[in-house]
Amino acid sequence: MTKRLLFLLAIVFATSLSICAQPRPTPTPTPARPATPQPTPNLPVNVPSSKIAVIDTEVFADEKAGIFRLVDAIKVVQNEFRARAQELQTMQTRLTTLVEDIRKLRQAIPIDQKAIQAKQDEGTRLQQDFETKKQRYDEDYGKRYQEVTGPVSQQIGKALDEFAAQHGITMTLDLSKMLPAILTALPTVEVTEAFIADFNRKNPRTASATRP
Repeated sequence: MTKRLLFLLAIVFATSLSICAQPRPTPTPTPARPATPQPTPNLPVNVPSSKIAVIDTEVFADEKAGIFRLVDAIKVVQNEFRARAQELQTMQTRLTTLVEDIRKLRQAIPIDQKAIQAKQDEGTRLQQDFETKKQRYDEDYGKRYQEVTGPVSQQIGKALDEFAAQHGITMTLDLSKMLPAILTALPTVEVTEAFIADFNRKNPRTASATRP
């Protein structure tokens, strides 16, 4: 065997040893599939039954179809302020007359500027007086209205709670304040007339209130 052949065999042998000595690649583990979630059993849900009713509180103050005690209380306040209300009405009528008088004077020939100025001055004074008295009237009337009708309103509120409880009503909506939002309302849930009749029966007018 020649030296060249021996040299080649030595190279092949060394190469085979190098290949055998290299570590084998570690196989990549296959990711485990996620467990399929088990369906949750349908648990019973307790939904409370509800009964919603609507009531028109504006009818409470109606003289013929309303709540007698509230109507009588409002009349008490109106009678106390009748003279002041009439005074304001008279002043308002006078202001309207002055405006019409000034319009006619301006259309007359010749135009009487002094007469026009006199009526304008009167109108200015009257308007200021009217606004002052009207503001005081509104403040005094509102205060007295609360004093007289407040106890009746509280009584109505308590009676409404009792009425709802007796008829299984869980929510009562004020129709007079929700008209733009009410699209439909079955007659069976409108309880205005029934509540007023029930309240008037349990709370009749006093003897003094029925007197003319």
